[in-house]
Amino acid sequence: MKRFIERHTFWSIVILLAVSVFLWMIFAVWPEWLIEAIGRKKTFVNTFLNGLTLAGLYFLVASGFTLVFGLMRNVNLAHGSMYLLGAYIGYEVADTTGSWFFGLAVSFVAIALCGLLMQVLVFRRMEGDDLRQTLVTIGISIIAADLMLAIWTGTTYQFEAPDWLFGATTLPIISVIKNPETTIYIKYPIYRLAVLLVAVAVGIGLWLFLNRTKIGMMVRAGVDDREMLSALGINVQLVFAVVFAIGAGLAGFAGVVGGTALSIAPGEDVRYLLASLVVVIVGGLGSVSGAAIGAVLVGLAEQFGLAYFPTYGVVLTFLIMVFVLAVRPQGIMGRE
Repeated sequence: MKRFIERHTFWSIVILLAVSVFLWMIFAVWPEWLIEAIGRKKTFVNTFLNGLTLAGLYFLVASGFTLVFGLMRNVNLAHGSMYLLGAYIGYEVADTTGSWFFGLAVSFVAIALCGLLMQVLVFRRMEGDDLRQTLVTIGISIIAADLMLAIWTGTTYQFEAPDWLFGATTLPIISVIKNPETTIYIKYPIYRLAVLLVAVAVGIGLWLFLNRTKIGMMVRAGVDDREMLSALGINVQLVFAVVFAIGAGLAGFAGVVGGTALSIAPGEDVRYLLASLVVVIVGGLGSVSGAAIGAVLVGLAEQFGLAYFPTYGVVLTFLIMVFVLAVRPQGIMGRE
């Protein structure tokens, strides 16, 4: 951070001013001219929180994709199918047992096993061949989508979260002051805030796993110099299989979390695969912190676009990607 400030003093000042203005817009009472220009503060703050919580969900999906695609260089375009399959499996288990947490755990384990099988049967036989990996995983995703459509039809499913996650909580953010005795605060759904906290916890856990554990160091070393790591007597294939299974399991985990926050329906696999691709490309390949930054940018752009530019909102995400690739082709936190 200190080095960035020293090298980019002007941009550091610009970023500081932008953050200060944004925080003022969140916590201050808006004057009338700002309400006339932008609209109600409640709409702005809810859009911002929706963007953050959506970013948390995108990060949960993209975190597994970061491990598989960004770090291990395995092009798994069936990652979105793993998300949707995990959501369906979690729904069936939760509906049968009545336990949302049991459905979450079973979904993680089941999709992790699917990922392990894919790594052993598909990616291990196509190491370094990106084109074959792309074509094969596209085929797997198409077959998986048809099978899921045949089994669960086109019905939209909705999880029932635990009772203590229902409802809304009052935030310490003033919406409007009607008179000196009446101050209205903004309320926000508890479950969406929980999604954001879970995403933060997963991000911290992944960063510690990759940067502070022996297995994480093995993974990073194996990507850079697999032969040398093998010469040290380490089973590189086993390490990669475990990491691939964790990445796939995170997709199944995100399927239950996302299916509870939104819904489960055909087509969600394509949506989250595309979001994961954009997040990883913007953030930088193999960087957990980059994936978090990319998820925040994409989530906020999507929600503010829908709220204030509904006709052109979908374009904002791709404008961000084009701008980042033009200025920093390796991504915000990617290595050159």
